[in-house]
This record gives sequence, C-alpha cells and structure tokens, in this order.
Amino acid sequence: MSERANDPTPGRLELNRTLDAPLLGIDLNAYLQQIKSEKTWKETDRNAITVCKTNGMRIVLFALHQGAELKRHTAQGVISVQVLDGKIRFDTDGESMERSAGQMLMLHEKIPHSVLALEESVFLLTLALQSS
Repeated sequence: MSERANDPTPGRLELNRTLDAPLLGIDLNAYLQQIKSEKTWKETDRNAITVCKTNGMRIVLFALHQGAELKRHTAQGVISVQVLDGKIRFDTDGESMERSAGQMLMLHEKIPHSVLALEESVFLLTLALQSS
C-alpha cells in the first residue's frame, strides 16, 4: 500500500497531510487545536478535519458550537460517534439519544439521522464502508 495524502481545505494553513499509510499515527489534540484556531471555527457554527481516509474507513474530527446542527442525512456505511468533549443529541426517525464526553454510539448504514450540539462539543466520527 502506498501512502495517500490530502490537499488542504481552502483556508486551512497546512501542507499536505497523510491520510492513509500502513501505520498512521493521529494526534487528535493537535487536530483539535488546529480546527479551533481556524477562521471557519471562529466565523461559523462548526469545523471538521478528516484524519484518516482509506478505501474502507473514514475518520473525521468534528467541533460544533452550542446549537450547531448537522441536518438530517444518511451515511453509506456503519458509523460510530465518540464524544470527546461536550454533549450532543443524535436523532433518527425513531429514536433520540444524548451522548456526552466518554460516550459513543453506533448506527447502521443508510439510516437518516441528525446531530445537535447541546453545548460546545467535539466528536470523532468513524465511517466503515463495505469493500467492493
């Protein structure tokens, strides 16, 4: 497997970063510090950064200001949401679940859902995709 890197998001002051390698170290504290220092965080209700992207998995670190909402959407694979800080409400058509720091949830693919930050929150989203 060769290493894969990502071009920076517009406004993100970084050089290419490695997103996929046989062994990939991820410093969540550094990524969190980065996204909370960016213009997007200061001027909008959220910011996020992809920390890993392979053919079968994506890991994204999200930071949401209190009241920010990820509107109803679906994922093409199974997801896990691990709350690192704050408190969120995760809604599907049939259920609602609040999660706070140290808690997580799992959701099967293609189930419509939304996320609301009940307070300033940080969570790690992992998306597992089926291999072709």
